[in-house]
Amino acid sequence: MIEMYYILQNILLPIFIMVLLGFVLQKKFTLDLNTLAKLNIYVFVPGFIFVKFYQTDFALKLLLYIVIFFIIYIFILYIIAEVLTRLGKMERGKATTLKNSTFFFNCGNYGVPVNDLVFKGDALAMSVQVIMLSLQNIFTFSYGIFSIQSLQIGKLKAMLGYFKMPVLYALVLALIFNYNDIPIPKFVWTPANYVADAMIAIALILLGGQIAKINFSLKWSSAYIFILIRLVAGPLIALVIIKLMGIDGIVGQALFITSAMPTSVNSSVIAQEYDNYPEMAAQLVFLSTLFSALTVAITIYFSHMLF
Repeated sequence: MIEMYYILQNILLPIFIMVLLGFVLQKKFTLDLNTLAKLNIYVFVPGFIFVKFYQTDFALKLLLYIVIFFIIYIFILYIIAEVLTRLGKMERGKATTLKNSTFFFNCGNYGVPVNDLVFKGDALAMSVQVIMLSLQNIFTFSYGIFSIQSLQIGKLKAMLGYFKMPVLYALVLALIFNYNDIPIPKFVWTPANYVADAMIAIALILLGGQIAKINFSLKWSSAYIFILIRLVAGPLIALVIIKLMGIDGIVGQALFITSAMPTSVNSSVIAQEYDNYPEMAAQLVFLSTLFSALTVAITIYFSHMLF
């Protein structure tokens, strides 16, 4: 109960305050949401990944274990989401947004604070979180964009378009600078940190603006099943993979907890940028974040018992 209170007060409340700010700004000024989405994709996310990966000190063995876990985890979620969308005979654009809502999860502005709270700033736990955050962002801004653009401009053009995305180059540069201990001049590092620090705020304000455009309905929607997959099935699947891989201790616990995070704000950013059911994407992000107040607290509680 105490942990749930801390999560509500120190994690969810700040997030919802920023979302509310975006909501109010959109209602009052009618923000240019497409411009905000472009800023996030082409400036703030690459800057965030570069800074975080450059600062993180981790072993190659740990990176390999987490990459293997991530690939298996995403593959299983993909299969489940693919089966459901095909059974529902959904239009391809809608199916893509729904599938994205299950395997794009919020490792950053939600997962990082949760990790810091649970593990009290433990360096190993935070390394796990940053690696998962980086993998998630790479996946989101590669496959996520490809899956939408391939419907609009064809697979070949979409694939070539990915190499125009700065996220890939930000990661490669960060790895090169990190492993070779190359110092970054202060006049470069300072603005890089400014950009990285702005990512979370811009993403949440954008989400609030998107929510302001939604016409909410109390009617049950089949789309909400994908929220259950993300919040309930997600951590259960992760637990099985972690146990089968023999990962234990802080690393296993951190992976289990981060697998319970709600749908990523960036899934909504991509939907907005490429005009692929942006309102539905924003609604899935908002509702999964809202309900995660309960599911994440439960996951944290059981993580202490299982690891």
